Amino acid sequence: MITAMNWFLRRVVVWWVRFRVRPDNAAALLRGRRHPVCYVLEQRSGIDLAVLQQACQELQLPRPAAPLGGGTSGLRSYAFLVRQRGPGGVRRPPPHLAQMIRVLREDPAADFDLVPAAVYWGRAPQRESSWLRLLLDDDWAITSRLRKFLQVIFNGRNTLLELDEPVSLRELLGASLAVATRGRRVVRSLRELYRRRRAARIGPDLSHRRTLVNGVLNTRAVRRAVAQEMRNAQLPRRKALLRARGYALEIAANYSHVFVRFLASVFARLWNRLYDGVEFGNAATLEQVAEGNEIIYVPCHRSHMDYLLLSYAVYVHGFAVAHIAAGVNLDLPVIGRLLRKGGAFFIRRSFRGNALYGAVLTNYLAAIMARGHPIEYFIEGGRSRTGRLLQPKTGMLSMTVRSFLQEPVRPVVFVPVYFGYERLVEGGTYVGELSGRPKEKESVLGLLRSWRVLRERFGKVYVNLGEPIALAQVLDRHNGQWRTQRFGESTPAPWVGGAVEELAGTIMRNINAAAVVTPVNLLALALLAMPRQALPEADLVRQLELYRTLLGQFPYSDRVSVTALSGAQMIDYGIELKMISREVQPLGDIVRMSEASAVLATYFRNNILHLFALPSLLACAFGSNAAIPRADLQRLAGRIYPYVAAELFLRWPESEVAQAVDRALAAMGDLGLLEADPAVQGWRRAPPASAQAMQLSLLAQPTLQTIERYYMAVAQLVSAGSGAISQATLEKRCQLTAQRMTQLYGLNSPEFFDPALFGNFIGLLRRRGVIRASAAGELEFDEVLLRVAQDAQLVLSEQLRHSILQVMHA
Repeated sequence: MITAMNWFLRRVVVWWVRFRVRPDNAAALLRGRRHPVCYVLEQRSGIDLAVLQQACQELQLPRPAAPLGGGTSGLRSYAFLVRQRGPGGVRRPPPHLAQMIRVLREDPAADFDLVPAAVYWGRAPQRESSWLRLLLDDDWAITSRLRKFLQVIFNGRNTLLELDEPVSLRELLGASLAVATRGRRVVRSLRELYRRRRAARIGPDLSHRRTLVNGVLNTRAVRRAVAQEMRNAQLPRRKALLRARGYALEIAANYSHVFVRFLASVFARLWNRLYDGVEFGNAATLEQVAEGNEIIYVPCHRSHMDYLLLSYAVYVHGFAVAHIAAGVNLDLPVIGRLLRKGGAFFIRRSFRGNALYGAVLTNYLAAIMARGHPIEYFIEGGRSRTGRLLQPKTGMLSMTVRSFLQEPVRPVVFVPVYFGYERLVEGGTYVGELSGRPKEKESVLGLLRSWRVLRERFGKVYVNLGEPIALAQVLDRHNGQWRTQRFGESTPAPWVGGAVEELAGTIMRNINAAAVVTPVNLLALALLAMPRQALPEADLVRQLELYRTLLGQFPYSDRVSVTALSGAQMIDYGIELKMISREVQPLGDIVRMSEASAVLATYFRNNILHLFALPSLLACAFGSNAAIPRADLQRLAGRIYPYVAAELFLRWPESEVAQAVDRALAAMGDLGLLEADPAVQGWRRAPPASAQAMQLSLLAQPTLQTIERYYMAVAQLVSAGSGAISQATLEKRCQLTAQRMTQLYGLNSPEFFDPALFGNFIGLLRRRGVIRASAAGELEFDEVLLRVAQDAQLVLSEQLRHSILQVMHA
């Protein structure tokens, strides 16, 4: 029977409260149940019950106000999970739950379906603009009647009702139906469910920072490291402990739910001013993995905005904000303190040789993992200045894996994240740093100067989630017995290194497999393929449409997002962003990119090079050859693919390259770029005077530049002779040759002569056994390297090869 208070609260809900129900299929889950349904609320709250009753009425579900089981049991259809204390302070199960258990004892055929329900007031921050409403969001604190009243008033329009899947009460009880013992078991199970739900929505209940630091300092590993520091540095115990505490305070975050809610409101305004929208892709991934797992976000690193954007996107979609590993260079006065409250913890770029610091950091990481708080760190270490993914830095990854092995509290899942920008706040500084200008040190003054960017527009920004990676599955492949073994700080486990390397490579490939293709990316890809970065507008429209269609015919991954704009719309969009300009000509308008814009556009082209790498590599082979047998194309792809794959983190293992090559050739044939030629048992390019021949040539250009760099390194080695040059000298010569090539023959693009690209290629040649280092450190090679050089003749024109050799000899 509904009391007068319940009737009044229902009227409040109808008049004032606006809520949404999760999951979306809640009605399908709860209709037509075989057993009577009893809704369970965590806390005694009349207004929460009123929201539940109104939702059930709108969704045509069994009503909480109705008698349970049609009235035959004498029970109501809802219960509060509030326990009572009996004699001696012993906690008893809720009376309503105890009555249901008695019914089951009396009737072996009876059962009840329990439906956990949770109401979150204000857990829709993407719709909030008031800091007061954010401060009144749900958290872990016990809510007073006054606070609940204020929550309803200020956050009642943005309320979330979450209904869980029904669970059988008889199954929860097990074989025994003892009221007290089994009732407490049911309560514990339901409370654990509520705890996981709340942790997934607002983050775990973290203790005070000081308590967390003290816990880290009291771990056995840190105490051993302190004792070692005393011996090594000849310090008294107090000073060694103070040093350890100083490290812990330097590292530790000071996370505040209230501050994060406030920041969500601030950043909503900031993003609306800077960007034309923040798109969060594949958000359903978090629904699948957030509950019950320790989430480690591992994004690529494009900009300082990455820290803020991911936290904002995750928060406004209803999930807990991560603790973010940030470089200690960002621990600036005032700013550092605010970042700590937002979840940042600071680590040094290098702490090799400082065992005490390493022990404190590892155990701090283990502590926040054990508490269930999501963590975020950038696996590349620093921001990419070229638009390509950098080689992964495995330090944090290794600490994460070892911390989990020492204390496997909950399963760990890595969530790769791709950031896609249409303009970069730091774009100008990136070009300067690649050209040799020293990297600017972060400072408060520099931050204040950067506020002038608020006057500019930066297009859209995309945050795409990649395929999650379960750590346990990776560990199983390297050591199937790891669950039964004990791991300590000094436990030898050489197999862990291999697991970390596999994990790092998989993360990088999954980041790239979640790429976003924007109009800016495609405009850069097309115009940078021309020597003067200009094309007739009609030709540019066809090329843009070709790229978009090719991504549909030869899809890289089901997580890749591609712009829906037509070629003409992409051009208009690029003009609006001041990336390109249109020159009116009597024979047809020309679209052009200025040299200043073109240098930075290489960054956005490089963001998506991997998506076109295989078709582009195949297109390269037809630059100097009208027709090529399929066997030669497969051989060429098989020889060059490992090096391109290592540079661009391509998704196909070498065992699948042949099938991928055939699919790419078929897609290029469907688009008219190639046609099957039975005479050579292979493929033939389109006629030279056709539009398709030009499209094929433009498609080849991005990978052609990569192969040019490879040829420079190989040619330098062959020219010097086996055992005559060191790796450092070879890398320097390659960089200077590439720099001179860009100045003489093409766009002066700093990313083309990035020394890291040459270093990675030469390192891969060594790992694959193509070259080796002598005892004196000189590089040696044999006929295997010469065969690689011969393959270049199939791809690079004679004129281009001679140009490279001419610059080398000069």
